[in-house]
Amino acid sequence: MRVFRKAVTTSTNIDARGGVHGDVFAADRQTAGRGRLDHKWHSAEGENLTFSVVLSCGGKPPEEIATLPLVAGLAIVKALSPIVALSVKWPNDVLFDGRKVAGILCERHGDTVIAGVGLNVNQTRFPPEIASKAASLATICGRRFDREEIMMSLVDSIFAVYGRWLSGGFASLYEEFSAVDCLKGRNICVAQTDDDKTPVSGICGGIARDGSLVVGGRPVYAGETHVMEM
Repeated sequence: MRVFRKAVTTSTNIDARGGVHGDVFAADRQTAGRGRLDHKWHSAEGENLTFSVVLSCGGKPPEEIATLPLVAGLAIVKALSPIVALSVKWPNDVLFDGRKVAGILCERHGDTVIAGVGLNVNQTRFPPEIASKAASLATICGRRFDREEIMMSLVDSIFAVYGRWLSGGFASLYEEFSAVDCLKGRNICVAQTDDDKTPVSGICGGIARDGSLVVGGRPVYAGETHVMEM
């Protein structure tokens, strides 16, 4: 494993395009950091973690590769379980009591997938528009954390869970993921686009073994979807 660090970069996911499987790219600040659907990722400089891990696709089919955000989410929850109990919100968020602690952005690049992770570690104040929706390890636990120690724990966990995915697919992680799925049993609405006139709504049956979200008995695949609770 090689770890490349910068004080400032545009995006660690962009930096990671020059890497190979096993490489990790980290930065204290991103000038163009983003989450899924091009949402801006807010992160106070030097307070949180922003890094990207390069993972081989392993010859997996596209539908299996699409489950990697869930794989990374499970890995984050497992790594931080000695500190705090977190859950995963399909398809790519990690939450504490409904508030976002981490986000994941996976992008295909050739024969690899770049898994970008943003984790709120020591930030205690957030922009007004997200203040009620965000949390950090510091706000949850009431103390500061060593960011380097947290990052290496996350990276080790990502590679460990990825290894199991590589050998057995997402189905091999299904039971563990179901235990940390925060949407199961909730009444939700899933829109395919911002102006979707026919969103899928109903009781969430949880994550299926293929990584889709079961809503009202119907499978929904990530794509450009938005999940809202009703």
